[in-house]
Amino acid sequence: MKKFVVWANELDARLSRKYGREVPKNLAVESPKLDEIIRAAEALNMKIVEVESEKMNPRLSGLDESLRTRGMLIVESRHGKSKSLKLIAQKIREFRKSKRRKK
Repeated sequence: MKKFVVWANELDARLSRKYGREVPKNLAVESPKLDEIIRAAEALNMKIVEVESEKMNPRLSGLDESLRTRGMLIVESRHGKSKSLKLIAQKIREFRKSKRRKK
């Protein structure tokens, strides 16, 4: 099992890679919420080790307040960080799609 930190901004489609987005734009989600990330990680059988809802990635300090996403969690996964982030982003997209269909 690999342990790593997941910042909300690593999945945010509104940000460039310069500001910490780590997944391709076509997989990224707009304004990911910490609870969505936790739900997606749990659905993918990743172990949540720690959650910090008020932490902010230092890369975001120079950004406009509206683009700053707060939240960080430490996750244990059998995949590496890059693959895990892509899986989490895809799962969040699935959750959002099914939520829209229910309305």
